[in-house]
Amino acid sequence: MTKKLSTFAQVRALQGTDAIAFSAALLQRMEPNYRLFCELSEFADADTLGNCLALIWESLVSPKSKINFAIQLEKVEEATPDVADFDSYGVYPALDAAIAMSSAINLILKVDPHGAVVVSKLSQGSVEAYLLATGEATDDDVKDHPLMQFEIAIQQELLAVLDGKGPITQKVATLKSVASSEGISNIGLELNPSQ
Repeated sequence: MTKKLSTFAQVRALQGTDAIAFSAALLQRMEPNYRLFCELSEFADADTLGNCLALIWESLVSPKSKINFAIQLEKVEEATPDVADFDSYGVYPALDAAIAMSSAINLILKVDPHGAVVVSKLSQGSVEAYLLATGEATDDDVKDHPLMQFEIAIQQELLAVLDGKGPITQKVATLKSVASSEGISNIGLELNPSQ
């Protein structure tokens, strides 16, 4: 029996638009953490990451659209919180989301070919850090916590969508649907249905 590749190994094997689409789907689940942090702390524009994510999705379904991702990267970097400036836990998942967005843009700009792996690890790491910080899990049982199991299952489901047949536009619609299907962010925050 052949050993199944780890999630990260599978993500590393993604190429081009598949890698970008996978990153965008995970960002769909991380962005609400950033939005909530900005709204509660009055830091930056809460829409910064959401606007950028919308442009990434647009670039996938309309490859000819002219989007200057170098400018988007500058906006994200300016709106990345410094954990030293805040004493609320929310800064950590917000920082993870901002770094993940920068990684996705660097993937698009062909600066970092492994940007999708960075996003994948940040998303899982965000869940792990949250569970440990809230005391819901310990180092010994964090991998077995339902929220972590769900994170891994979602990443596997997204990989399965990308592995399937069909045009990227169809896959993007499915990825978006999977990413928001449970109505929660990767750390379990309820999503605002109006977004």
